[in-house]
Amino acid sequence: MRQPEDWLVPEWPAPARVRALFTTRSGGVSVPPFDSFNLGDHVRDDPAAVAANRLRLADALGVRPVFLQQVHGTAVVALDDRTPDGTPADACLASQVGVACTIMVADCLPVLFTHSAGTVVAAAHAGWRGLAGEGAAQAGQGVLETTFAAFVHAVQMQDPQAGRDSVAASTLAWLGPCIGPTVFEVGAEVREAFVSQDPAALGGFKAAQIPGKYLASLPALARLRLQALGVTRIYGNDGTSTWCTVTRDSAFFSHRRDAARLGSTGRMAACIWLT
Repeated sequence: MRQPEDWLVPEWPAPARVRALFTTRSGGVSVPPFDSFNLGDHVRDDPAAVAANRLRLADALGVRPVFLQQVHGTAVVALDDRTPDGTPADACLASQVGVACTIMVADCLPVLFTHSAGTVVAAAHAGWRGLAGEGAAQAGQGVLETTFAAFVHAVQMQDPQAGRDSVAASTLAWLGPCIGPTVFEVGAEVREAFVSQDPAALGGFKAAQIPGKYLASLPALARLRLQALGVTRIYGNDGTSTWCTVTRDSAFFSHRRDAARLGSTGRMAACIWLT
């Protein structure tokens, strides 16, 4: 498959053997409201169309994209050529060729990871719950924290001399499209979930017109948490309208925009893999 021109390729200084992309609505066979490159098999789209789209993605990548069963949690799975689609997790990593870490989104924030040596790649699905580590079991350790811990471990398995701080300094992170900070309205409980862990998270929220409601910036909150981990080489989504899945309806699927109005919406994918 020839890659559609509007698919996004991260602009970041990743090693040549690391490849990554983010799909849009273009290039598939699904009919409205899933037009046209829907990759989600749980959104009421024709299963044959989803299967055809997934085959097109695999052809474009040149490796097998592994589709997770995402549950807005913090679990991370290490991929190999035997990992089945539907494995429950919200993040994944790979240190071998032949498989692509693949995260599906339709408003949540996808985050891709690699490092200067280019021997490990990872991807995380960061909705607000996963990002905050919301829930007693997580105790504030969100999906970025668990993904980075697994990423460090994978790098150290290849290089036992690599310290956590040195891995952090060499890590690159790319933030993909998500619901933008001008339209992501949340309640006070969401703001509290972040601010109770880090007062600096107040900067990721602005008061909305409705009392008790706030406009949240997932990219700003993700950057804050990555920086707290020592990851400062962060690229991609800066919170501007270019990256907003809700307002750019011709390019992106959006659950918040379309689910109530159309009954459902499609899913895009952020992929990263080694060659």
